[in-house]
Amino acid sequence: MHAALISEHASPLASLGGADAGGQNVLVGDLARALHRCGATVTIYTRRDDRELPPRISLTSGVTVVHVDAGPAREIPKDELLPHMEEFAARLAEDWSTTPPQVVHAHFWMSGRAALAAAQPLGLPVVQTFHALGTVKQRHQGSRDTSPPERVGEERRIAASADRILATCTDEVFELLRMGAHRQRISIVPCGVDLDLFRPAGPAYPPRRGLRRVVAVSRLVERKGVGNTISALAKLPGC
Repeated sequence: MHAALISEHASPLASLGGADAGGQNVLVGDLARALHRCGATVTIYTRRDDRELPPRISLTSGVTVVHVDAGPAREIPKDELLPHMEEFAARLAEDWSTTPPQVVHAHFWMSGRAALAAAQPLGLPVVQTFHALGTVKQRHQGSRDTSPPERVGEERRIAASADRILATCTDEVFELLRMGAHRQRISIVPCGVDLDLFRPAGPAYPPRRGLRRVVAVSRLVERKGVGNTISALAKLPGC
């Protein structure tokens, strides 16, 4: 099987920790490796954000990353990428016209928009993972949400058009249903944990008398809620 993973702003080759480089980058890369271990050949399509990047590069055996020319070859915040998705879709369609995948898996809503535009005329099935939903961002971030105004409407259209939606939890399923998605097209596939990396073995910090330690696995950006962890720590007895 040949699978195409679309991740327009989150390359598995990116350095982690920036405003737009985190969990999605890791998940897409690890998913591609896992699919290859199951016998698939995988191509990951992500937007070129550096002129020096090669057109194609091997991530590992059986997994190739394709840098798609869509917009200027420089870093652009993901919330400003929507105007370049038509070009992104055209590049996908051009590539697939000669070597079509058996399945297309889009990650994030803008990837879904580009994937559907390129895949549907070719009759290719599209699987969608949203990673985050605009309705939830609006609810919790309000005026601080920098998403394009088209986001929620586009997510509703993608949810209605994709052949399969992979939700990561039951809360996301309920949100998708409120958006008008078809329940029979939704499957729950929770985010995984790399147990080779996160395991209770190896070097450890020594215990500190009288001091509590809280471990938070997150990027240090406000929307990830690290501030809530710090505020909660201050309320613990003895802190």
